[in-house]
Amino acid sequence: MTNISGGKTAARTGRAFGVRRLAAVFFLVLATAWMSALAPAQAQTYRFSTVEIEGNQRVDAATILSYAGIGRGQTLSAADLNTSYQGVVDSGLFEQVEMIPAGGKLIIRVVEYPTINLINFEGNKRIKDEDLQNLIQSQSRRVYSPRAAEADAAAIVQAYEQQGRLAATVDPRIIRRSDNRVDLVFEVTEGKVVEIERISFVGNRAYSDRRLRRVLGTKQAGLLRQIIRSDTFIADRIAFDRQVLTDFYASRGYIDMQVLSVAPELTRNRDAFVLTFNIREGQQFRFGEVTVTSDMADVDPAIYQDVLRLRPGVVYSPVLVEKAIERIEGLALREGLDFVRIEPRITRNDRDLTLDVELAMSRGPRIFVERIDIEGNVTTLDRVIRRQFKTVEGDPFNPRAIREASQRITALGFFETAEVSAREGTTPDRVIVDVDVEEKPTGSLSFGLSYSVATGVGTTISFSEANFLGRGQYLSFAVASGTDDNLFSFRFAEPAFLARDVRFGIGIDYSTSSGLHDALYDTRELNFSPSLQFPTGEFSRLELRYSLNRSQLFDYSGASPILQAEVNQGQQITSSLGYTWSRDTRDVGLNPNAGVLLRFSQDFAGLAGDQKYIATEALAAAETKVYQEEITLRAELEGGILAMIDGNSRITDRYFGTGKIRGFEPQGIGPRDGGEALGGNVYAVARFEAEFPLGLPEEYGITGGVFADFGSVWSLDNTNGGLVDDGFHLRSSIGVSVFWDTVIGPLRFNFSEALVKETYDKEQSFDLTISTRF
Repeated sequence: MTNISGGKTAARTGRAFGVRRLAAVFFLVLATAWMSALAPAQAQTYRFSTVEIEGNQRVDAATILSYAGIGRGQTLSAADLNTSYQGVVDSGLFEQVEMIPAGGKLIIRVVEYPTINLINFEGNKRIKDEDLQNLIQSQSRRVYSPRAAEADAAAIVQAYEQQGRLAATVDPRIIRRSDNRVDLVFEVTEGKVVEIERISFVGNRAYSDRRLRRVLGTKQAGLLRQIIRSDTFIADRIAFDRQVLTDFYASRGYIDMQVLSVAPELTRNRDAFVLTFNIREGQQFRFGEVTVTSDMADVDPAIYQDVLRLRPGVVYSPVLVEKAIERIEGLALREGLDFVRIEPRITRNDRDLTLDVELAMSRGPRIFVERIDIEGNVTTLDRVIRRQFKTVEGDPFNPRAIREASQRITALGFFETAEVSAREGTTPDRVIVDVDVEEKPTGSLSFGLSYSVATGVGTTISFSEANFLGRGQYLSFAVASGTDDNLFSFRFAEPAFLARDVRFGIGIDYSTSSGLHDALYDTRELNFSPSLQFPTGEFSRLELRYSLNRSQLFDYSGASPILQAEVNQGQQITSSLGYTWSRDTRDVGLNPNAGVLLRFSQDFAGLAGDQKYIATEALAAAETKVYQEEITLRAELEGGILAMIDGNSRITDRYFGTGKIRGFEPQGIGPRDGGEALGGNVYAVARFEAEFPLGLPEEYGITGGVFADFGSVWSLDNTNGGLVDDGFHLRSSIGVSVFWDTVIGPLRFNFSEALVKETYDKEQSFDLTISTRF
């Protein structure tokens, strides 16, 4: 047993040794072969006396050789040959590329990309074919490039993302045609709109979620989600909302406010987003001491102190500081000082939450405007944009003036975008101002349907152009036809008359009425009125006008001796000169939550024509927001006096209080003769109103209101021997309102109740004005 066992063990050992020796020999031979094959490859070089191009049809051989970068007789390594191959591939002209060395000859064999026969879009409904065509770079009769097609698909996807369709996909496909042509088809899957289901805020104490949501450009999905695009999730808009929210708080004294984060979260069904703004408000600061200082020996700061209009205790706002600096710069220019720099230096007082502001005047660098370059305007003339600058070539460079010019260019409403920047000119003390704009449509043709309780149903056709012939001029005309009246109006305005900040306008109106407001007479009136309007202060303007009016009463069927006498006068011509002074601080004044409108006007008739009178009207209106800016309070006082110089007033010139006091029909108050409204030479009204949220989601655009109106119309020149009561009789009414901001315009529903009235007055408990365009 032992011998047998030992023999078997020896045999196994011998066989194992033989296998190992065989494996070692095999690997040695393999390594030798690999090393011998590798050494020549590493050292191999090529030299080609000829290069042949095969397969090219449109691209000539010289162009392919230039991409390859191979010269005749040039010595090339394997790496150089690979670089040449990659150069031909990277040209993007060939679908396949082969390089075949054959001794002293190199064969470059290519298969060219096909030519695009036509481009189609399939599956798109929300974006039209022509709009998609403008987004892509691929074109018919050009060489097809897969890389370009993929980039075009990405551009189309981005366009859908801008509409809130984040699930949109685009696949570029090709259909082979004869003669090496293809049809390029973009297969679009639009997907659903990803909406903003809810916007909420964390960390806000001073202002409610409802108030902050009104600031944002992004809105929650509401009743009109199929029409309103602002409720879709767009990342760029949310980034803009962060800045808007910061500016909102800063303008109200919250200088430490921060938007810590904006968290968009998909809902469980993954069809909508919930946006949460995490903010830190900080404390509200007010102005402390505001002073002007100067390091220039020839400048007395006390002269500039009076133009600040900033008082301690006012809520701090960067906008107010900017306006104060603007006033100082304006006064400095009037004093003959150029290159003045005003630097606001803020000192923070945390104990009493005030900010001391020092406006330090110093001599700035002597830099001039070399030129103003304007690009992007196709229709708009250069001079329309250039006149928005108070600075011209050769003037001292003022960065603030350039920023204000940029704002004025944007405010024109002619451009989608308007960017103004400055760069160094030909010398360090010269600056070139670049203006880059993108135009947008400025005209509209509308067909309208209107309805009001007073006049019933009417139709309107109107055309308007805010940038007529690219000159910045306004042109419009409208034709309106109602149940009892017809109107034609024409308007033209030149905003920079004689290259000045003077607005020249012309208005022409022609109207006819037949039994309007239950009147028993017909009217025909033509009015021509040119005007000039220009600023007289920071918030005030003055309008000078001339008016030529021709009016006629006819087909009278009533029994009033007063009206019959006026009808018997026939056609009357009125020639008058007038003016209107107005001051409006709403939205642009020192207080972002309050504003005042003042207006005073007079017309003097009698230069020629048949009528001689002085008509005087005045209006004072104010509004403010209270209770965390949730409630808006408004108050208006208005009145007018028609003082005849010669003769008696006519019904076409007198006041009726129409629309002045709610709760009464048009021509529903004032003196009457046998039930027929006569109007009055004097009117006075007071209106008070409060608007507040109703607790509905703010994206519906519905708010409520309450109002109270007081006033009267009285005084006549002809009272038919005292038979007509033309005395002062107070009227008053109260009511509630529903405001609805819709895509077709703001709607207002008034439900009124007359409290103090005369027996002959005509009441109106409901009023609605609606205008629809289609």
